Amino acid sequence: MSSSEITDADGRNTASPDKTSSLLGVVGLRKGFPGVQAIADGSFDLRPGEIHALVGENGAGKSTMIKVLTGVHQPDDGEILFENAPYRVSSPLDSLRRGMVAIYQEFTLIPFLSIADNLFLGREITRGGLVSSSEQDAKAREILAQLGTSLDPSTRVASLSVAEQQLVEIARALMAEARVLIMDEPTASLTPREVERLFVILRDLVEQGIGILFVSHRLNEVFEISDRITVMRDGVTVATEETGSLSREQLIELMVGRPLESEFPRGESTPGQVMFRVEHLSGGPVRDVSFSVRSGEILGISGLMGAGRTEMARLLFGADGRESGTFELDGKHVDISSPREAIEAGICLLNEDRKGQGLVLCASALENFALGNLRRWSRFGMIDRRREMDAFEGKVGSLAIKISAPSQRAENLSGGNQQKLLVARWLESDSRVIVFDEPTRGIDVGAKYEMYVIIRKLAAEGKAIVLISSELPEILGMCDRVLVMKAGRMTGEISDLSGVTQEDVMALAV
Repeated sequence: MSSSEITDADGRNTASPDKTSSLLGVVGLRKGFPGVQAIADGSFDLRPGEIHALVGENGAGKSTMIKVLTGVHQPDDGEILFENAPYRVSSPLDSLRRGMVAIYQEFTLIPFLSIADNLFLGREITRGGLVSSSEQDAKAREILAQLGTSLDPSTRVASLSVAEQQLVEIARALMAEARVLIMDEPTASLTPREVERLFVILRDLVEQGIGILFVSHRLNEVFEISDRITVMRDGVTVATEETGSLSREQLIELMVGRPLESEFPRGESTPGQVMFRVEHLSGGPVRDVSFSVRSGEILGISGLMGAGRTEMARLLFGADGRESGTFELDGKHVDISSPREAIEAGICLLNEDRKGQGLVLCASALENFALGNLRRWSRFGMIDRRREMDAFEGKVGSLAIKISAPSQRAENLSGGNQQKLLVARWLESDSRVIVFDEPTRGIDVGAKYEMYVIIRKLAAEGKAIVLISSELPEILGMCDRVLVMKAGRMTGEISDLSGVTQEDVMALAV
């Protein structure tokens, strides 16, 4: 009797999946676009009941691989086998019908529809030509229960949290009887507890024989959840290894193609006098927050999602109105009621949503750089384009921003280069206090290192840095001092980080 024939009373597979066979095999895959060879030689295999991590820097070919597997793109060459049969699909819908389902970081749910309507979209249960909402709700409730949630199927998706929307996406995959589940950056917007819950669900799914392709930049989670790891670099598969056989340093070296002395660049910290002081700041969920940051200091702000860190950053930048609180810069009171006033005072914010709130994606790299700086190059109401271009080229060179031309649209830059472009904009405006909110979210390990080097350099130049991050290794590896927030308030300070562990920081956060 095969494993698929052993079921419990509810019809679920209870036998251990055969992890020696191949569920999905990719050999010598090639896919190119005009001027770009996105995948030159992609190869890996996914076994039933396995969580297989696919990692690599931005531009390594991971996203193209996913799109080929799900029918968005057609391969130029190579072989794909799905359940030991040749596999080629013409569209994402064809892929879904074949049991290959992808859940992207940006969900594909329709917000104004209910959970049940989203689950049954395109496969509605009808009676007499009418949709049977009662039957759909009953079946939706049943499959949601398999994921350990009691969500009401009639709830509109727009009212759900990110974690709950992700559960609905997984439920939709189960309804499609997915054999392969591809998850692209599934933990990017989840709290630590939500990540734990997701991992419990993924482990349950692989016990049913589902193969999971797990794409992530978060290496600590890759090591925690995956059985094997495939590394892609410059469109080529460079290694597939058992997770337990690799160290973090070895994996990083495979990804970037060179050894890094440390995941975090070293730098001698010599903080000077207090540059920026905040007293009794309140607004929105932020309550009575006070702190100071010195010139040349990297001040870390830690806390769980929902602690009020981003809201505090927006208050500092004048993006949201504050109820109370005062600011001092170099010992002098400054009034910040708008982003323009913050910029004029020398305070800038690189917010966590660089695509939605930091960049104009349809505009060029040069135009994005110029935002907020046009006055610097204007005379008698006319912009000196030569000065503008000189400033742009200078910052592109000093920050090693990779662009094909100044006219290249921001949406076509990698995540790391988008972030560098924002840094370039604020450096040109002579910002002295720089607030980084999740500066490495969604960028690869090589780009992270480059961003860390930039932050270290800015601190060495005497800038006052506020670094907000949900990644505790980043907080402990980069900061001179750490403040911890919970429920909109500061709950603790760690002024000496020697010997401090992630658990120590979490204790203050919870």
